[in-house]
Amino acid sequence: MSDEKINVSTTKSGFAAIIGRPNVGKSTLMNKIVGQKIAITSNKPQTTRNRIMTVYTCDDGQIVFLDTPGLHKAKNKLGNYMVKAANSSLKDSDVILFLVEAGKEIGSGERDIIEMLKTVNLPKILVINKIDSIKREDIPRSIEYYSKETGFDEIVPVSATDGTNVDELIRCIFKFLPYGEPFYDEDTVTDQPIRQITAEMIREKALHALNEEIPHGIAVMIEKMDFSKRVVDIEATIVCEKESHKGIIIGKGGQMLKKIGTNARYEIEKMLEQQVNLKLFVKVKKEWRDSEFLLKNFGYNADDLKK
Repeated sequence: MSDEKINVSTTKSGFAAIIGRPNVGKSTLMNKIVGQKIAITSNKPQTTRNRIMTVYTCDDGQIVFLDTPGLHKAKNKLGNYMVKAANSSLKDSDVILFLVEAGKEIGSGERDIIEMLKTVNLPKILVINKIDSIKREDIPRSIEYYSKETGFDEIVPVSATDGTNVDELIRCIFKFLPYGEPFYDEDTVTDQPIRQITAEMIREKALHALNEEIPHGIAVMIEKMDFSKRVVDIEATIVCEKESHKGIIIGKGGQMLKKIGTNARYEIEKMLEQQVNLKLFVKVKKEWRDSEFLLKNFGYNADDLKK
């Protein structure tokens, strides 16, 4: 009998795709799990545009989360890109988390996703989010809405905002992951470059400040990011589609742009743990959401739009 030892991993490691309709809290949940802001959030749909990867590592192993844009009917090339980014995440996953909102009955959008999931041969966890927004006694009713649907291996109610039941969700995910060594070292939190996260933080603050005045036709480009001095110098351009939007973004006497910059600088300084000098500019690029060239410049893989 050979004395050679067989190396069997005692930890698990795998990929979990987070999918769902827009504005159900996918990014908030992912940020809560990893313990810091990676993906931006707002009360507006389609806030997340790219697939964002974050890494959660603990003694049990490693979960690589793939946060996706909300599944919706695309109206332009940016919309096509977002839907393709969401669908591609399913192919790279070991388990799927389908997020829905507590207190809401199954709508046509949710029904379409459920039918699509029936064609995917992967473990599926239904995550009923925002249970903090309904009465405790109404939670079983939310579970009942979906428990009649076949194909879900687990149903877990959570609050991504306050963290209720998130630990239980993590334990549930590990049940379906294969044994294996971590894909990334324990210090890795995301695959997003600092410039991209910075741009998204600025876009988030613009979405918050502008309320309903401006649609989602804005993008942010980082023109300069200089770490050579004690204060990090950042120059960024907010791109919009109309001259009238530009005026609203700048605001009377530049007050709106100043508000966006102040709020964004606070978040960026927390992330970088350094003082930041942030300068914002506004440019008009008509119909940029239908331009493959501009989409690529703004960080979206325009080649995916042709597939």
